[in-house]
Amino acid sequence: MKISFIGAGSWGTALSIVVADNGHDIKIWDREPEHIKAMQETRRNDKYLGGVVLPDNIEPTSDVKYCLEGADVLVIAVASQAYRAVMTSHGKYISDKTVIVNVAKGIENGTLLRISEVIAEFKPNNPFVCLSGPSHAEEVSHRLPTTLVSASKSKETAELVQDLFSTNYLRVYTNPDVVGVELGGALKNIIALAAGITDGMGFGDNAKAALMTRGIREITRLGLLLGAKVETFTGLTGVGDLIVTCTSMHSRNRRCGILIGEGLTRKEAQDKVGMVVEGIYATKAAYDLAKKLDVEMPIIDQLYYVLYEDADAKDAVKNLMLRSRKHEMEEVSNIVWE
Repeated sequence: MKISFIGAGSWGTALSIVVADNGHDIKIWDREPEHIKAMQETRRNDKYLGGVVLPDNIEPTSDVKYCLEGADVLVIAVASQAYRAVMTSHGKYISDKTVIVNVAKGIENGTLLRISEVIAEFKPNNPFVCLSGPSHAEEVSHRLPTTLVSASKSKETAELVQDLFSTNYLRVYTNPDVVGVELGGALKNIIALAAGITDGMGFGDNAKAALMTRGIREITRLGLLLGAKVETFTGLTGVGDLIVTCTSMHSRNRRCGILIGEGLTRKEAQDKVGMVVEGIYATKAAYDLAKKLDVEMPIIDQLYYVLYEDADAKDAVKNLMLRSRKHEMEEVSNIVWE
């Protein structure tokens, strides 16, 4: 099979190594020619994954047409807010038969569309998969045990991608709930950003446990309104991804949150992380989406005020703690007191 990648950042490169390990020939393109040139010359990606050597069957290229034409499978590994620009500029080189695999986790600001919906505007007939789950590029590139989910409306397409990425260190499950998998991946970044802020402020494990637990409830509440399945949010792309992103220092979102909790501004924290922090963009999109659907999402509301309205993080925590008292199960159960 001819496999192509758009985006030679940490995640795109790590996943290209997985597919290369399965014996496929890979072409990988990036918008930065100097970055591609360095990969060609050194056979490494020191900019994003220092110390990782590229297998011989990965071909970095700065020719996007050469990369995309004739591809059986195209993996798009760019920031969520860049998908529209990528499809506008390069969609003409993508065959209608090419399986398009999205590995970004985000919601487009302004339109409030999921990535599958953005791609469908340009390539409505292409088979589509969202590949997501609790995973850091640093660990995958070093071939440490990891699990992912291949989500598609087509069982055949989900299983094709499952086979493509399955190795003795990467286990892939399938799931037909594209909506749930996409939302879980996008929204957990928001909770991880908030978890980082609590770490930066010196709060303890109790606060983080509460934040993560109530955070997955908010994610589920919004997801169900949009047609997702509740089971998806208890699985790898829900609770699983939330756990790894809220607790690991590999997480850009958590690292950015820690810096904000320590007193840096949103921009200062983003600049210091040095890579895209998806949770920053997802917070605005989720806030707008919640208002559009009239759904209560108090954690996301408070984080939005901190990030976009310069609210004090300590006040945001206080506002969450002093909300009106509730029954824990009131939204999902008919439990009554005996």
